[in-house]
Amino acid sequence: MSVIEVILVDKDDKPTGTMEKLEVHEKGLLHRAVTVYLFTPEGDLLLQRRAAHKYHCGGLWSNTCCGHPFPGETTQHAAERRLQEEMGIRMALTPVFETCYNLLLENGLTEHEYGHIFFGVTRQLPQLNLQEADAWRYVSPGRLQQEMAASAERFTPWFRHTLQQVLETRATQ
Repeated sequence: MSVIEVILVDKDDKPTGTMEKLEVHEKGLLHRAVTVYLFTPEGDLLLQRRAAHKYHCGGLWSNTCCGHPFPGETTQHAAERRLQEEMGIRMALTPVFETCYNLLLENGLTEHEYGHIFFGVTRQLPQLNLQEADAWRYVSPGRLQQEMAASAERFTPWFRHTLQQVLETRATQ
């Protein structure tokens, strides 16, 4: 497995250095991330279930895809690259907002991310990279909120944390 470097940032998203991805999550350091939400024209959201073997949150449902920009890579390019790598979908995405969170994960790791959130609208069906995700589905926001209320533990912490802001932002577009 190759070493993946991520971009460490300050609270204003200014780069402060780079570090190996797992070490960043072990130390809980603030780093740059991208998160993608794809919707159908009718408003259903494309979810993925993270592959069971992932080093954190395996088997949990989450947003369409996410990841980290490489050093020197723009967030736009990183979001579109991750969408293609994880879901097999190639399309232009729209940056919509930024958010910062610090969330403890199940195995002592921390997601302390300055996240760049991107939206897209499509009817494309994913061609999953099974190293990343093992299932997908389109779901209405109402149904998703019911599922989260009934079984929040089935969803990734960052998805639970950002979903309401995502839905509010989507409603104003």
